[in-house]
Amino acid sequence: MEENWQKSFIACIIYFILIFGIQHFMKERRPFNLRVPLVLWSFSLTLFSIIAACRTWKQMAFLLLNKGFKQSLCSKSFYVHPVSKLWIYLFALSKLVELGDTLFIVLRKKKLIFLHWYHHFFTLILSWYSYKIMASGLGWNAALNLSIHSVVYSYYTVTAMGFRVPKPIMMAITTSQIVQMVGFAVLCIFVVLWRNDKGCQTNWPVILISFVLYTTLLALFYNFFRETYLRSAQKSKWN
Repeated sequence: MEENWQKSFIACIIYFILIFGIQHFMKERRPFNLRVPLVLWSFSLTLFSIIAACRTWKQMAFLLLNKGFKQSLCSKSFYVHPVSKLWIYLFALSKLVELGDTLFIVLRKKKLIFLHWYHHFFTLILSWYSYKIMASGLGWNAALNLSIHSVVYSYYTVTAMGFRVPKPIMMAITTSQIVQMVGFAVLCIFVVLWRNDKGCQTNWPVILISFVLYTTLLALFYNFFRETYLRSAQKSKWN
């Protein structure tokens, strides 16, 4: 990863060209069904997220119980422990795999929102760079994100199978994503406060980029929640 993290930029450029190229190509064509591949894709990512979350939280729980919150955020043990170092690495690599989500959207001619591709684009670059420098806080980032993705990809699997998910559950999933972004932004603040400590060193670029990404995603997820659930509820009320 130290030698090749820059290739995340190449992957993102290819991703950007590919998804909008396919979207243009599909403009006058019928959408693909892709139900079975989508179910298998979502279910595979669900299983990965659940297993990776369990393995990552095991190390997180050890640090919290034995070393305290500060060490759980600052410790580099996630990168060297025999178990967690594998799953943190796979977590970073999974951000490349997750770009495939967008292919299903454009091939099925579903609405591609800015939040979706913006999130995938910059998360890949940030996670690879953070892993490369062994940034403080990536353990928390992985544990929380994998937990949320366990639920999100379960939701994708169920909907791909044709089941209708109740609106309160959909709202709860989006709310969890909003809370996640708040948590990430707060963790960035703690890293800034402890950045001069010997055991909590990181660099300013990753702190600033992380904070900007998480706050913009927070705004975008909140806007999505408002437009999808609150505004639609108001329209239903007036109609």
